[in-house]
Amino acid sequence: DEAGNKVYKQVTQFSMKPIEELGLLKMDFLGLRNLDVIEDALDIIERSSGQRPSMEELPMDDPKTYEMLARGDSVGVFQFESEGMQGALQKVKPTVFDDLVALVSLYRPGAMDQIPTYARGKRDPDGVQSRDERLDPIIGPTYGVILYQEQAMQISKALGGFSGAKADDLRKAIGKKNRTAMAALEPEFRTGCAASGVSPQVIDWLWETNEKSADYSFNKSHAACYALISYRTAWLKANHPPEYMAALISSVMDTKDKVPFFAARCEEIGIEVLPPDVNLSDHEFVVVDGNIRFGLDAVKGVGYAAVEAIKAARAEAGDFASLWEFCERVDGRAVNKKAIESLIKCGAFSSTGATRRGMLEVLEQAQGNGQKVQMDAQIGQGSIFDMAFGGEDASTAASVFAAPAHPPIPSEEFEQTELLALEKESIGLFLSAHPLKEVREALIVKTDYRLSELQDVKDQEWVKVGGIVTAAKKIRTKSGDPMMFATIDDLEGSVELLVFPKSLQEYEPQVDELLIVRGKVDHGDKGTSVIVQEMKPFTPSAKEVEAAKEKLAKIPVGPQPLHYDLDASKLPASIVDDLKHVLRNFPGESELVLALQTSQGPRTLRFGDAFRVQSTPTLKAELEHLLGGAAIRRAAPVQEATVATPGPPAAPDAAAQAITAAPTA
Repeated sequence: DEAGNKVYKQVTQFSMKPIEELGLLKMDFLGLRNLDVIEDALDIIERSSGQRPSMEELPMDDPKTYEMLARGDSVGVFQFESEGMQGALQKVKPTVFDDLVALVSLYRPGAMDQIPTYARGKRDPDGVQSRDERLDPIIGPTYGVILYQEQAMQISKALGGFSGAKADDLRKAIGKKNRTAMAALEPEFRTGCAASGVSPQVIDWLWETNEKSADYSFNKSHAACYALISYRTAWLKANHPPEYMAALISSVMDTKDKVPFFAARCEEIGIEVLPPDVNLSDHEFVVVDGNIRFGLDAVKGVGYAAVEAIKAARAEAGDFASLWEFCERVDGRAVNKKAIESLIKCGAFSSTGATRRGMLEVLEQAQGNGQKVQMDAQIGQGSIFDMAFGGEDASTAASVFAAPAHPPIPSEEFEQTELLALEKESIGLFLSAHPLKEVREALIVKTDYRLSELQDVKDQEWVKVGGIVTAAKKIRTKSGDPMMFATIDDLEGSVELLVFPKSLQEYEPQVDELLIVRGKVDHGDKGTSVIVQEMKPFTPSAKEVEAAKEKLAKIPVGPQPLHYDLDASKLPASIVDDLKHVLRNFPGESELVLALQTSQGPRTLRFGDAFRVQSTPTLKAELEHLLGGAAIRRAAPVQEATVATPGPPAAPDAAAQAITAAPTA
């Protein structure tokens, strides 16, 4: 209570559903990092331009924002960051806010297979087929797709004869994934629809959609709130990219893998990430002349209090001219030796003109001198010249005669590889330079994944990755054979390598060496690693790098379809079912397309959205096993068919006949 005495109260706790059954109001509060990112970006914009954009007054039809999203350039945009969502953006090519609301709802289990339908309808609204004219005002705005819970409510009232309360019961059942409640409502829904003249096929379609919606369905108001935050983050990225990316990186400073990832994205769009600087940096990442200056809070070993002490000394007497002056002016109780070492290692003292190696050599001496100067100031002890001159001019005399003479900082510097290693140690990434920058495109072409993507790869998946060896430690197994734990980094992330004796005997990597590695992904208790089967040095020529750049420039952004050219007469009767079985084990965003030569002429079989896959080496190996014997070259126009849902088995050029007759989505 107010007097500080303990007051005991009886409290209780219920789970979600009993609370609702009791008639109490349940409220969910969602904390989003993106809201802080928006505010931080606005703060940075205001500091750099003097103006603060109003999020409430943003134009909702900004061309730059929609053009950026239509390209799939959505890294850092709330809800739209994933590779799959980037592909969805490229298909739909949003031009209005309602498209973003729809995409937020479409990219969910249950609704995801309707993305192509929505995209087709947006491209050709006149081509949208009406199943029942009473549905047109309800699902016309979403191009024939039943997408929101509110639409399910409207349909149940307009076609099924439900009351408002009954329609809300259906919404609750869908929203809460309550299959029992849905089963109880189904007979009434079907009876009501039939009584109003809805055809049996449409009734089946409507109820199947309701059941799919129970897998994951948004109400439109919820989707609109998400889409509004998405639009605001996209607008900031499109119109103020340095400020937005600075705020975004600041928000992930405590996540070691995210800072290198977003720093690499900045470089791709022409924004340079500058190293920390004791004379210029703040806590967070800040914008300087269109580039981003590293935040001091992101330097390992440098805490909030240390940065505050540095800023206070800087505000009181201006920039630091040397390490000696820094140690004299900054409160030594807030900034310890470990923090100063990290600042030196990452290059934060580069503006003083001294070398990192030289500063590390004199650091202990500079700290000792700084502590003495601060102690003397605290006890009021002056120099002999203070006593000699006295009076009001004592401080002037001291500044002229009593300024301590510091020994020069040695000019020797570390080798480039050592400097990069110090940067990696202190800020988690190579910043001033990177051994991989010059060969980046060649590495992408040679590998299956970037290291930052491995966490999303299936366990035990075979992969080919590459990077620079930043650490290597050999140990002995129980049998006495040598094995190695190593770490490789690329421009966006890092991963540990487990190199067992056989692989180590074939090739032993060295620190600072560029490698290509083939092995299996292992998502163990201590994180993701790669169990190495094969390693080899990566030393591309200038010609190979240039060829890789040209190749990447021709590749569209987003998931690409897998194409196979086949002789249908050489395919087994079970091929469609066999392929479906394989495809279900690799869910993803890429479409499988088979170009078939049949006795009736060329045909194309497209496996529908239910069979989209993640293009991995293991999947390609399985497809090669199934299809390799029928592989041919294609050179003729083709007829198309689509496998949208599981259907009857196929037969060989009976396979071709069944394929040609496959159901079309």
